[in-house]
Amino acid sequence: MEKAKVYFIKEITEDNVVKIYEALNKELKGKVAVKVHSGEEGNQNYLRPEFMKKIIARVNGTVVECNTAYEGERNTTEKHKKLISNHGWTKYFNVDIMDSEGPDLEVDIKEGKMIKKNYLGKNIKNYDSMLVLSHFKGHPMGGYGGALKQLSIGCASSYGKAYIHGAGEPEKIWTADHDKFLASMADAAKSVTDLFKDNILYINIMCNMSVDCDCCAVAKDPCMQDIGILASTDPVAIDQACIDLVYNSNDPGKDHLIERIESRNGLYTIKCAYDLGIGNREYELIKLD
Repeated sequence: MEKAKVYFIKEITEDNVVKIYEALNKELKGKVAVKVHSGEEGNQNYLRPEFMKKIIARVNGTVVECNTAYEGERNTTEKHKKLISNHGWTKYFNVDIMDSEGPDLEVDIKEGKMIKKNYLGKNIKNYDSMLVLSHFKGHPMGGYGGALKQLSIGCASSYGKAYIHGAGEPEKIWTADHDKFLASMADAAKSVTDLFKDNILYINIMCNMSVDCDCCAVAKDPCMQDIGILASTDPVAIDQACIDLVYNSNDPGKDHLIERIESRNGLYTIKCAYDLGIGNREYELIKLD
């Protein structure tokens, strides 16, 4: 498999997010979904909508999200809409909670190693292409959160999230075998890449890197300095590149993030995604000024 191309810019600015998107030399066509993380109530680390304005305008996109499967301010459409408004997303963008109304979009995953189907927010079928705009950071269960998590947990409906967490048994949302959950995330990610085929691009922003996810109402503060912005057409390569940048950093705070990744076996999701053919772990890092 040919090495994937991953572009990198050190300085994190709104303009550089647009610049790195344009470096991919691939325009997203038609109606564009921009998958973001709206941020749980109380979380201090999520990427703010003001920072997203230029890139979302550039692709003329609609911000998309799905409801959560756990207690908080995003587990019902009514609460999620209120939080999205309070966080400022609707001030700047059209926002679509894709599973705001059922039924879910059930899709087959023929090559799935752990799950053979996925449940997506049904409105995903209304879009021709997708920009996966991820905040790279740690995660209490997945070890880390990046492009693959946005594809899998991020695009799944509330029920679909429980289904992935439970490795096909949603009632085991918090008790399923951990590696089966990680493998299920890779399977679910494949269902979304299969849906959009080549009409999907990825940007990971390595800032505010806490060991905790933006889904945590009470999250640890960032443990290391910001690293930069990455972009690719390959979700496996972009996540692998982010992991490698953390490991290769001179920042002593990286030890906290690495411990979180390793203690949750986070790289297993990347391995499973690679084994499914979603992307390549071998990449060329192309640095832009």
